[in-house]
Amino acid sequence: MQTIQDVMTRDVQSISPQETIQRAAQMMDELNVGSIPVLDGRKLVGMITDRDITVRATAAGQAPGSTRVGDVMSTDVRTCSPEQSVDEVLDQMGDVQIRRVPVVDQDSHDVVGIVSMGDMAAKHSAGVDHALEEISTPAEPDRSGMSQTRH
Repeated sequence: MQTIQDVMTRDVQSISPQETIQRAAQMMDELNVGSIPVLDGRKLVGMITDRDITVRATAAGQAPGSTRVGDVMSTDVRTCSPEQSVDEVLDQMGDVQIRRVPVVDQDSHDVVGIVSMGDMAAKHSAGVDHALEEISTPAEPDRSGMSQTRH
């Protein structure tokens, strides 16, 4: 059985909740990613996505140079542990329609990696098609103003 530690990316780039969303967007551009874990010290406090920036900040007219990551980030973050099976995490990613999951050490609670659909496809092909199909199924728009952002 292949575990998350076998396929995860270990060198995780993160951002502080005090940084601006402009810096978050710059990092996303530099790293060619659509989401970045938000750490307060070593503690995971959220994820900032390109969608968070667009929908929660730009659409609301907030200035990128002064709006803080902590003001628009998603706080309900799904995580996994290095010991979890790849198949289990793939199922979870499909169920909640997310493409990237921070890997958190269960003892120290530190972020030790991140696993993406790309990592899964490159290093563990079984089950990726089904999870990607579930992730890609369109959902009805949440017009309540309190939507949870996917990452």
